[in-house]
Amino acid sequence: MKKCNLARDCLMLLFGAVALFLFCLVPPVQAAGADAQHLGVASCAGSTCHGATSPTADTNVQLNEYVTWVRRDKHAKAYEILLSDTSKRIARNLGIGEAHSAKICLDCHADNPAADKRSPSFQISEGVGCEGCHGGAQNWLSSHTSAPPHSDNVAKGMIATDDPVVRAGLCLSCHFGNKDKFVTHRMMGAGHPRMSFELDTFTQLQPAHFIVDEDYRKRKGAITGIKLWAVGQAVMAREHMAALADGKRNRDGLFPEFVLFDCHSCHTPMSNKNWRPRSNGVRIPGMPHVNDSSLVMLQVLTKVIDPALGRAVAAKTRALHSNGSASMGQLAAAASDLRALTDQMVVKFAANSFDGDVMKAMLKGLVQAGQDGEYSDYADAEQAAMAIDTLIAAMRAEKTVSEAQLQKLTKSLDAIYAATAKDEAYQAGRFNAALAGVRTALGG
Repeated sequence: MKKCNLARDCLMLLFGAVALFLFCLVPPVQAAGADAQHLGVASCAGSTCHGATSPTADTNVQLNEYVTWVRRDKHAKAYEILLSDTSKRIARNLGIGEAHSAKICLDCHADNPAADKRSPSFQISEGVGCEGCHGGAQNWLSSHTSAPPHSDNVAKGMIATDDPVVRAGLCLSCHFGNKDKFVTHRMMGAGHPRMSFELDTFTQLQPAHFIVDEDYRKRKGAITGIKLWAVGQAVMAREHMAALADGKRNRDGLFPEFVLFDCHSCHTPMSNKNWRPRSNGVRIPGMPHVNDSSLVMLQVLTKVIDPALGRAVAAKTRALHSNGSASMGQLAAAASDLRALTDQMVVKFAANSFDGDVMKAMLKGLVQAGQDGEYSDYADAEQAAMAIDTLIAAMRAEKTVSEAQLQKLTKSLDAIYAATAKDEAYQAGRFNAALAGVRTALGG
């Protein structure tokens, strides 16, 4: 569980409405299940399956997962949002017809398999249902109730959401995009909200329909919040760099694909005179720059976990920004170099245990990054806020800080969220002042 209610409420205000709108793109599934039929939510919702009205005590799952999803999960309302006036306006602006029947919307706001992969009970209006995240159930629906090894069901096409790398790829295919589906600047220009995502935070905001107890750990293991955050940052950077390196995605006619750049390097009042150089010394006034929020987080991570890798990430990030003002070809090449490094980070983070000393060092690193001027952009501060929350929650759970320190950290986190509550009102000085409270709580 993440920290105090105030910070969580801030998160809900900041991300709740956006999460309901975020495009839920077709997730990557294992090859074995790619051609499986999707049976629809009804196949999971029976009262003796996952449709119980309250949790059961004598089974290894709660059996009320459908009720949790339909009553509390925003994925269940993803199709309905296409019927709203806002969605109608977006579709009209894009010239795509009705939002609730346009493929570009259904691919994102519903589980949308090909017509020949839908069973008679499948309903597109169910939104992002069970199979949108767990994969087409044709080949594993029966076997998963008889308690075979989880790996057997995965081999049959169930998506292994218990694997942090798989989960990160699945969620980011919804909340950022991939080579098949991609949220563009045109979509946001038409009225779609700004994309924002961090894997551990959004996992915490998701109403849990499973309990990580001893039985769960025996069957699937368990993922810590720190590992979800770290792996999520690496996979996010990997997908971002892949898009920047892809000639089909990194341009839109005359212009670059601006969704890959920092929103607020352009969307700021002309009266704003607060531009300042970053510590890497390569940004140019008046030029949009690549959104590097995940790269900033990765520099903090790798500096603690693998300093040599951290230096390589920092150097290649500088090269990315330097080439961003040169040509799209050079920018794409620099992004491809960084993309290769992210593969190393995914493997390294997935294997790391992230002990208390590492967490404290990363927390101090996040604070230092602010003092070094790395959070001049809102997107960077937004990611830092969520990262600090994750680290504090983990340190509380593992009792690696005293109660007095925890109280001070909690107070500082409230100030951090207040400083990032509204992107258009963000001030780096206010955010850094809040960060100073974290340093004081840690004793220096």
